[in-house]
Amino acid sequence: MNGRFKIPVWMFPLLIAALVALFGWWGDVRVRSTIRQELRAQLAGTLDANVTALEIWTTNQLKFASALASEPTVRNFSAKILTNAPAEMPRPFESDRLVNYLRQRLNVMGYEIAQVVNTNFAVVATSERNRSAATMPVFDAHTNKFAELFLTKQPVLITPFKPELLLERRAERFGGGGGGTNSLLHRKNRLFAASGKTGRRGDAALMQVAAPIRLPDDTICGALALVINPDNEFSRILSVARAGESGETYAFDQTGLLISRSRYEMQLHQLGLLAVTNLSSALNLRLRDPGGDLTQGYQPASNEDEPHPLIRLVEDAVAGESGEDLEPSRDYRGVSVVGAWRWLPHLGFGVATQLDASEAYRPLHLLEWLFVSLTLMLLLCAVGMFVFSCLNVASQRRLDEAELKLKQLGQYTLEEKIGEGGMGVVYLARHALMRRETAVKLLLPDRADAAAIERFQREVCLTCQLTHPNTIQVYDYGHTPDGIFYYAMEYLRGLNLHDLTARCGHLPESRVVHILMQVCDSLAEAHDLGLIHRDIKPGNIFLCDRGGMPDCIKVLDFGLVREYRSGQGEHGPLTSQDTVEGTPWFMPPEAFAGSANSDPRSDI
Repeated sequence: MNGRFKIPVWMFPLLIAALVALFGWWGDVRVRSTIRQELRAQLAGTLDANVTALEIWTTNQLKFASALASEPTVRNFSAKILTNAPAEMPRPFESDRLVNYLRQRLNVMGYEIAQVVNTNFAVVATSERNRSAATMPVFDAHTNKFAELFLTKQPVLITPFKPELLLERRAERFGGGGGGTNSLLHRKNRLFAASGKTGRRGDAALMQVAAPIRLPDDTICGALALVINPDNEFSRILSVARAGESGETYAFDQTGLLISRSRYEMQLHQLGLLAVTNLSSALNLRLRDPGGDLTQGYQPASNEDEPHPLIRLVEDAVAGESGEDLEPSRDYRGVSVVGAWRWLPHLGFGVATQLDASEAYRPLHLLEWLFVSLTLMLLLCAVGMFVFSCLNVASQRRLDEAELKLKQLGQYTLEEKIGEGGMGVVYLARHALMRRETAVKLLLPDRADAAAIERFQREVCLTCQLTHPNTIQVYDYGHTPDGIFYYAMEYLRGLNLHDLTARCGHLPESRVVHILMQVCDSLAEAHDLGLIHRDIKPGNIFLCDRGGMPDCIKVLDFGLVREYRSGQGEHGPLTSQDTVEGTPWFMPPEAFAGSANSDPRSDI
């Protein structure tokens, strides 16, 4: 190590990808929080706008009904009808005058029908054409609202209802025959005609707003009820403010019945939720969770005994809660939506605003896709640069080797690589003049830091002092103009002791003694000069044939040689006295405590 930490080039894209992923996660959290806040504000704002518009509209309706009921003409004629006539038969003259006046006023204000109701909850006068002379009781479902009016002396709003269903229930209650039933059916037809929905069974939806009729002494003698077609204004108000392209605001009663028109009425017919052609969704659709996305082909099980629960927005509103839900849930089509809801107790119904979750979180999904794509691209770039770096290193090494083969190191010509170690590579070379095969060890430039160069030079200097026949002989050393350090030594043909034992197994005792005696003779010379090898192992004991003598030993690799005698520090140690060097599998125990503990006995 030269004290400098080098980061491979291929790691830069990987680090950038990690940083992008980290910032992407942080950005996702922040963007998700911001989008949720904006979505919550958007839904709440849309709901507030619709509720405010609806409350203004209902307030105006109640005020107009109260104003009309307080007009002298209406109040005087109504008082005569309600106080002087029998409960079952109003006075024709006053009734005709009142009806004509109400028709003029209704044409101006756009109402459908006006009715006068007495305190016994019976209609004693009405502006309907071809009316019956007999009184008609109000619908049972509306009795409580009129009772509230007479009790509080305040106007009331009766939410959308279907007179057809109420009439049929009353007909069933009174029986299938008789004048009562015929009268009810006649009234049903007149209501259909008044609402403009003639000929379409189940498609007539009406609302009522009623105000008390007061006598001069402030006594309540009856009520003036005005019939409204909710499609003209009620449903239209809820469709003005919508969130996004798929947003919808609708009203519903406490049973979860839709009382305004759905934005997706045509789609409801296609999905089979409205079975009759041209049937309105108002008062014909219960807002239940179908259990799956019907728009994607989901088909509910036909053998289900219990009905599906109400959708989550409506269920919470009916329970009296108000709020926003940003976690996707299914609507009455099965589509995942987010929404806001509010129950309006003074009006007796709830209002909900919803938006498809796919549209609500579209910016977030787009941003997440961009972050993931960018991270994957950077990872791919890192992998590509890593592969390129590996190929480049291999190519550069082959190029360096090819260049070395062409180089002339002094009198030596490199021919082929025969080995590689931690400090350099060894080439077979030939001396230019003597034509002698030589082994040349080189320290490559990429390993030539200051410590490696000094160690390389020390190995050469110390090995040159050794002349024993069993020690590898060094002929020459130097460096090229390009900074490549090298030294030339004798070239040996044979194999090391590690390869020999691997190939032949256990050796005879006599051969072992012959080998070890030569190793000891080599080490004895080194020890006499104050040097210890410190890396004696089978791989550094080489067996060759010299002059016809087999098993001639050569001790190799004095790269860790150290002077152990004090006072002979010309070549001092390159490492700290506490540094552990050597091959762990062949080191004596004392060497693990540090270099200062090594002496000739460590080699032996």
